[in-house]
This record gives sequence, structure tokens and C-alpha cells, in this order.
Amino acid sequence: MQREPIPLSRHLRVHEERGHTVLELRGEIDIAAASLLAAELDRVTDPAGVSVVIDLTGVEFFDCSGLRLLHRARGRVVDRGGRLHLVCAHPLTLRVLRITGLARLLPPHPTLDAALAHAGAASG
Repeated sequence: MQREPIPLSRHLRVHEERGHTVLELRGEIDIAAASLLAAELDRVTDPAGVSVVIDLTGVEFFDCSGLRLLHRARGRVVDRGGRLHLVCAHPLTLRVLRITGLARLLPPHPTLDAALAHAGAASG
């Protein structure tokens, strides 16, 4: 059963999709937004074996604070035996992910459907 999305802030919406927790980040993810998002990302990435998809499709600006959030979320999920997938198609954000090496740790998918298909295949 699919639950109605929970808008936690203007920067985040969380919903379940095909057995995965999807976090849709939106707007400008800077130091102010990251401080608001950190606790919710920690809550979502806490359960053992969790499958999370972080969707950056709605992100207009993404700085090093956002990179720290992604890296922290990945570490927490991996440490607990879960899986984390990333959706990102914005050229500038993709460039930052590649330059920093985060794209190697967390390869981006171009769409939510692609990430969910890969996550489903990886866990099935």
C-alpha cells in the first residue's frame, strides 16, 4: 500500500514507493536547509536494512552541505546493511558529484523509476 507523501518542510517530502523510502529534496540545499534536513535523514536511515532513494530532481542549488548530507546518509545506510540510491540529472549537480568522487560511492540514476528498478533488482 502506498502512503500519501509527508511534506516535512519546503525542502523535503518523504514517501514510500515499491518498498523503498523516497526522500525528495527540493529547492536550495545549502547550509541552512541541510541543518533542517539532517535529523529527518538520520531518522529515515536509522533502521537496519533500510532501502532509501534520495531524489534530487527538484533541487535548484546544491552546495557542500548537501554533499555532506548525502555522504552521511550513505554511510549510515551501508553501516546498517541497507541500500541507498540517488536520483540526479542536473548537469551542475552531477558535475559536483563527479568532481568530489561521491558519484563513485553513490552512482546517480537519471529518474526515480530507474533508481527504483535498480533498487528492486539489487534487493530481489
